[in-house]
Amino acid sequence: MNNKFDALKDDDSGSGSEEMKEDAVTGFKDVAPGPGEHPLQYTYCFWYSKKPPGRNPDPSSFEKNMKIIGTFRSVEQFWKIYSHMIRPSDLTGHSDIHIFKGGIKPLWEDKDNRLGGKWIVRLRKGLVSRCWENLILAMLGEQFMVGDEICGAVVSIRFQEDIISIWNRTASDGQVTSRIRDTLRRVLNLPPNTVMEYKTHNESLKDKSSFRNTETFTR
Repeated sequence: MNNKFDALKDDDSGSGSEEMKEDAVTGFKDVAPGPGEHPLQYTYCFWYSKKPPGRNPDPSSFEKNMKIIGTFRSVEQFWKIYSHMIRPSDLTGHSDIHIFKGGIKPLWEDKDNRLGGKWIVRLRKGLVSRCWENLILAMLGEQFMVGDEICGAVVSIRFQEDIISIWNRTASDGQVTSRIRDTLRRVLNLPPNTVMEYKTHNESLKDKSSFRNTETFTR
């Protein structure tokens, strides 16, 4: 599918319909494309989280510190939110930006995530903003071609490196995870020897870590 977003980047045609539907379980409020806007296949939410102070914060505080900063269902709504967001490379400390389908929380134990996992790419400082934009445009443009498997993507700003990950529903489906890996390598224009890591959310729940003890892959 051709990417439609660049041609519409400067379009500032409003935030879409006022009609919203709320999910009683997740608190997610759906939106509709505005008149004349270019609809996306799914509704998406931008989330932001920052590690609370302290050496060993309470694990339950992670969800409490996650905030939805925008919801969109069209190309124009996306650009209106994205153009006003700070770029990942300008964030400081231990921060994360998440973009997930509406109704899916960026949590390992969410019902849509718990049987899945994520591909992880570690980046040296200075590269993350461009890679992040390429990833989310590919995701919104349905370039991964794996049906409903993609749940969302995360950019994680850390002190010595930055990390990009894309989450999918079914960790046990090797054909799907391989296609996601290959598409991710292409849209990020990664060198052939780039190390890519896959970690299931079940493993993360066991070791309480997003990125440690991952299985690595190179082409």
